[in-house]
Amino acid sequence: MGPAPPTFASMFRHLLVPTDGSDLADGTIRRAVSFASEAGARITFVHARESFLVRPEAGLYGEALALDPAVADQFSRAEQDYTVSVLARARAVAEEAGVPCSTVAAANPVIHEAILETAAAEGCDLIFMASHGRRGLAGLLLGSETQRVLLHSSLPVLVYRKGDQSPGAGQVAERA
Repeated sequence: MGPAPPTFASMFRHLLVPTDGSDLADGTIRRAVSFASEAGARITFVHARESFLVRPEAGLYGEALALDPAVADQFSRAEQDYTVSVLARARAVAEEAGVPCSTVAAANPVIHEAILETAAAEGCDLIFMASHGRRGLAGLLLGSETQRVLLHSSLPVLVYRKGDQSPGAGQVAERA
């Protein structure tokens, strides 16, 4: 008998798991850690925050937001503190399960680009992320970072939807 064929999970060795600190993202972290544990993979958690001072569409709607430097500095420190907290929670879940992990704080005016850039820089082979599952007009108007990652990623993306507890709940979408 030869070696057992690889399982779906064992195909992936390094997962990128974006988190925004929401309850949905926390549930996704737990699922990703379970997946990584089963696969013998490691995880890089990323918290991507947009820089409100340099949004690319600011020129489309008028002048960029001008803030008192003290207010901008205070906002920046609060964002950094939140990022540290979000990534520490993710790390704790992985460490409790014995899954090797690292964390990245990324800032980019375009969130999906920060996610994709981090995946490339860290050498990830799967992006494991949450989706709110918005459909119809809400999905069209609100959009989704998950949709944007799916559209632009050259890596497989496993999308975890809240409440989807069935076996094989995550769906992998690959770009050709």
